[in-house]
Amino acid sequence: MCSRILRTLPTAIVALALTQPAFAHDQVGVAGGLLSGLLHPATGIDHLIAMVAVGIWGAQLGAPAIWVLPITFPLVMAVGGVLGVLRIPLPMPEVVIAMSALILGLAVAIRLRLPFPAAAAVVAVFAIFHGHAHGAELPGSANPLAYGVGFVTATGLLHLCGIAIGTLTRWPAGERVIQGLGAGIAGLGCYFLAQGLGAFA
Repeated sequence: MCSRILRTLPTAIVALALTQPAFAHDQVGVAGGLLSGLLHPATGIDHLIAMVAVGIWGAQLGAPAIWVLPITFPLVMAVGGVLGVLRIPLPMPEVVIAMSALILGLAVAIRLRLPFPAAAAVVAVFAIFHGHAHGAELPGSANPLAYGVGFVTATGLLHLCGIAIGTLTRWPAGERVIQGLGAGIAGLGCYFLAQGLGAFA
């Protein structure tokens, strides 16, 4: 079973990366803002894989990181979201977001054991840039507060998915699957990083 998962995992990751999402962003008012915010993290594979990687890495690190990292990310991301809504620029946000997928994927793949404060700091830096991107893409007709609640909630749910995946570390075969998934996330991060750097060439 695990060998079948390992064989199909790269194909699934590539298919997901190449899929073009078809979510609407022009939602009106509070309800529309909430819906737009909930859908937004799923509309970019670079965001999605980084969020899941945070949960997996937290699960690998164990307590307290398993819960504090997935709480730190959405809280700090909300600050970045405010910066994005206010159109306060950050340096090369797309490059840093791609780097977040690369670095978090590598952390999962190699089971990187950082001291908890250092791991939280890494997650917080990336969270600022992810939040900024979400805030900058706020639909003009949507309620900003409802939109923010939506994307923070969706991010938390993606972290929970990562934690659930991370529980596979209890079994040796599951650990290999997770390390393969981390390598796939890092590979996609490299792809997005090349795209981001190419925009500056």
